[in-house]
Amino acid sequence: MFTFVPMLFTDTYLTIAKPSEAIFRDRASKFIGIAMPVSSEQEMKQALEAIKKKYFDATHHCYAFRLGFDKTAFRFNDDGEPSGTAGRPIFGQIQSKDVTNVLIVVVRYYGGTKLGVSGLINAYKTAAKDALEANTIIERTVNDVYEVFFDYAHMNDVMRILKDENVEQRAHHFDTECRIEFMVRKLHTERITGMFTHLKDVRLTYINTI
Repeated sequence: MFTFVPMLFTDTYLTIAKPSEAIFRDRASKFIGIAMPVSSEQEMKQALEAIKKKYFDATHHCYAFRLGFDKTAFRFNDDGEPSGTAGRPIFGQIQSKDVTNVLIVVVRYYGGTKLGVSGLINAYKTAAKDALEANTIIERTVNDVYEVFFDYAHMNDVMRILKDENVEQRAHHFDTECRIEFMVRKLHTERITGMFTHLKDVRLTYINTI
């Protein structure tokens, strides 16, 4: 008999706390695994360029990244190594740890001896794995960012909700029309935004999800 088990909604994801490195050697080739927390593709590109600049004399700069709490943005690159021997094994370690908002670059200095397909896969996999294990995996919440607009006369009502619900304020502007940018955990978004929509002459605008 088939039993339907509903999926539980989660508004958390795993990522890494800080940059970390690890070194793996095989037959005189050196592989430097570098794991970096990144929050956008632009940040990822800047981090990758900085690593390439630092290790400008390396033979290869192979990498993989995954972005977003929904883990839908990802890419991997072999940077001249045989197809499937570098980027994909690196990405496999990101999947294995179930982390996102992370970039892993494995820098290779060729030692003069070919490692073969299996040797390369093992080297890139191990360097990426060791770089992640040298880090700390942390859990973060998914948050929605909104702006609330209101007349000064409604200041007390708006501030009472923000204070009672312990909502984080990110920016504010108080004038004839007041504006507060705030961030709320996605799990509580519907309930808290509902409180604002019940206030007269108060307007909400969704900004983004982070």
